[in-house]
Amino acid sequence: MAAFNKFNCFVLDVANALHDMKTGTVQVYKVYLTNTAPSASNTVYNTPTDLSTANGYTNGGTTIGTITGSQTSGTFKFIGGTDPAWTASGGSIGPFRYAVLYNFTSATKPLIGWWDYGTALTLTNGNTFTVDIDQSTGILTIT
Repeated sequence: MAAFNKFNCFVLDVANALHDMKTGTVQVYKVYLTNTAPSASNTVYNTPTDLSTANGYTNGGTTIGTITGSQTSGTFKFIGGTDPAWTASGGSIGPFRYAVLYNFTSATKPLIGWWDYGTALTLTNGNTFTVDIDQSTGILTIT
């Protein structure tokens, strides 16, 4: 499984109430694919650049579904309800190396973090790529 990396802006964005990560939130969180290396200093959607809409991929990414957020003994876990997935249809998707999580609901579309798959991938026609969100430990924890 690819490791999750946090964007630096996420910490301040939490303090500024840009993210509502508790269970039952009305905010929508999405994951998009890119082949541009993220920098921890990136702050908003499309930096790094999203892939173009084509062959089963839609620019903007896909939702992680209903989230759950809970706190136990001072540690908060943010867990996505659905693993985002894309199936190539009519051609290939990519190349891409990174999957980027962001807050779609907030006006500025702030970034949260990314997964690095270590090498550029191209999803060929008929094949599916899934970002595996760990349902036990969550996407991220805040301690």
